[in-house]
Amino acid sequence: MTGDGRIDFEIIEGLFFAYRDFISDPDAILEKSGFGRAHHRVVHFVNREPGMTVADLLDTLKITKQSLARVLKELIDSGYIQQVAGPEDRRQRKLYPTKAGRELALALAEPQSRRIARAFEEMNANDRRAVIRFLTGMQNAKTE
Repeated sequence: MTGDGRIDFEIIEGLFFAYRDFISDPDAILEKSGFGRAHHRVVHFVNREPGMTVADLLDTLKITKQSLARVLKELIDSGYIQQVAGPEDRRQRKLYPTKAGRELALALAEPQSRRIARAFEEMNANDRRAVIRFLTGMQNAKTE
């Protein structure tokens, strides 16, 4: 809503089109392997936090174990993710990207990073902080 209570269609549509274009490059890369956006999210977060547990990943993605199972199995079977039993609790499963997984994560992130850099070309550090505040404000509040 805008300050006067109207729906802010300009921002809604800006977010829609920005998201569409932001994911278009990774989608094209993933399609070649028969993967989709769920695979992208898993590879991204496991690469960003190697050793995260399956429970951590479920919490990060806010999905069910059932939803994750197929995607994770495909990534493990394809050699992008490695699953290791936890050192203290063998039932705990820690996830690590393989070399191929790291390469895929970077290949997916590079065009997105270029797109972000291009958007920030005409902006200053204060603008960047405002964008980060905006994006953070758009996220659901974390409940711990």
